[in-house]
Amino acid sequence: MFSSAFDLKNFRLPAARARRKPSDIVYANSDPLPRGALLALAGQHAVMAIALSTYALAAAKLGGLSVAETQTFLTCSILGMAIATFLQAWGGRIGAGALIVHIPGPIMVPFVAVVLRDYGVGGMLMLGLATGLPAMGLSRLIPHLRALFPPTVLGVVVCMGGLSLIQGAARQSLGISESFQVDPLSALIAGVTLTTVVVLSVWGSSKMKLFGLAAGIVAGVVVAALCGRLTGLELFATAPVLALPVLPAPVFNFDFALLAVIVVVGLLGQFDTFASTVIVDRMDDADWHRPDMKTAGGGVMANGIGNVLSGLLGAMPTGASSANIGLSHATRSTSRWIGIVAAAAIAIVGLLPQATLALTIIPTPVIGAIQVYAAAFLIVSGIELATSRAIDSRSIFMIGLSLFVGLTVMLIPELAESVAASARHFVGSGFVMAGFVAIVLNLLFRIGTSMVAQRELGQEADLITPVTEFVEEQGGIWAARRDVVSRAALAAIEATELIAAAGEDRRATAVRARFDELNFDVEILHSGPPLVLAGVEAPEIEDWLEADDDAVARAMANVSAVLVQRLADRTNVGTRNGQAFVLLHFDH
Repeated sequence: MFSSAFDLKNFRLPAARARRKPSDIVYANSDPLPRGALLALAGQHAVMAIALSTYALAAAKLGGLSVAETQTFLTCSILGMAIATFLQAWGGRIGAGALIVHIPGPIMVPFVAVVLRDYGVGGMLMLGLATGLPAMGLSRLIPHLRALFPPTVLGVVVCMGGLSLIQGAARQSLGISESFQVDPLSALIAGVTLTTVVVLSVWGSSKMKLFGLAAGIVAGVVVAALCGRLTGLELFATAPVLALPVLPAPVFNFDFALLAVIVVVGLLGQFDTFASTVIVDRMDDADWHRPDMKTAGGGVMANGIGNVLSGLLGAMPTGASSANIGLSHATRSTSRWIGIVAAAAIAIVGLLPQATLALTIIPTPVIGAIQVYAAAFLIVSGIELATSRAIDSRSIFMIGLSLFVGLTVMLIPELAESVAASARHFVGSGFVMAGFVAIVLNLLFRIGTSMVAQRELGQEADLITPVTEFVEEQGGIWAARRDVVSRAALAAIEATELIAAAGEDRRATAVRARFDELNFDVEILHSGPPLVLAGVEAPEIEDWLEADDDAVARAMANVSAVLVQRLADRTNVGTRNGQAFVLLHFDH
């Protein structure tokens, strides 16, 4: 079945969007892997995901489940994680087609606890339907909602996702007590874990980078054992080798108000799924320019289907794991095959209580250290994504105010106590509030912003400054990509100078720009007859050495014409309504 390269001729993943592999990625989206690397990388993702299944344990504890009920609930939740992870990696019409590993959704913990307390495990079906079906419906709308999710908004969401990990990561890695005392041993264990991961990721060979996180976990566990912090080994004596889950009887008599709140929070939680698909897609494509709405829609669809199936199992709804995205970055591997095998490993472990126990007793400081790495990666990725577009005052306020609101809620959680109980979990989430404010402000600031703008050019001798200012100003207002705006400004300057040097009473009279998420056009209107760009070639250097002044002027004009055509993705010249123009088109 396996060969030196993992290639199953009778088992092919659905076709994925064509991507150019980044130079720092070892195994990209659809790349096959050697058997050893595949099993090791998938194992690391499975270990990380199952270790983070403690969110389900926390919900079970808050919900008052018995030991037996908790074990069944955890088993079913792990199986739900495996289903969603498989759907994401498989792709096609039911997933993102990306390495996105799912864990029990942290944002849903308080709601799951309430449902478990009031309705038992049987209430998970209604909760799964309330979070899954709306997400499946939303996935069909996402391709038409590009304006709601520009990179600036997604950057805020990703950055807040990283910031939201800080508190938990700090408490777990430093062993911070209720009196805010740092535990030196916890700090030592976390420090060894994080140092091992960072050292191997930064200075290790390509093979070492693949196993950096696994080495960090092993180093952390060894230090914890030497310090006497590896506990729970006695539980293996009573844990069965194999345990099949018992499906609970569903409960349909549900409080409508609670159900409505769960629907809203579940939809807002899809911000995280959307942002996760964008980050993984951006890591995976050297030519990434904008969110692929089809991929993002597939990611939300997989999450929705996974939640519905998890509900049928009596399991907790899942969400994309930020820590596993950090792991993909650390190992420089984003192949979907890793997700397929990781999903299988998670499912197998879910049916083996002793294996689940072995993973869940990984010391808390070790998990905290990995979350520190994930938080750092997401914060920087979010900032980079938010600032990948030209920034003007609108973008500054949108990004700044959204982060301010999210951090305010995060740092002053008491503010949520002043709102109605039904909205408390919504208002009390800094992640959700930052994403909500970013979307609202993005739509608000679009009011009065036309996607077509024009500036008349006067009779001044220097037209470079007004043309450059216009292109850069409009690029900032429209949040166009920085590199495209810079290239458009240079091309517009060259076109303006070419018009002035072409003679026959030509002079630039106005500059016009149009923008949508896929195209950025700059048009220079001018007097006189249209320019001729076809067939113009750059002069040879030898021709310049013995040329007179007129020949040099013509050669310089030819250079400008060549630069205009090379800077722009397409050019066009002509006359419209009696007005000559030079159209510069840039793919965005």
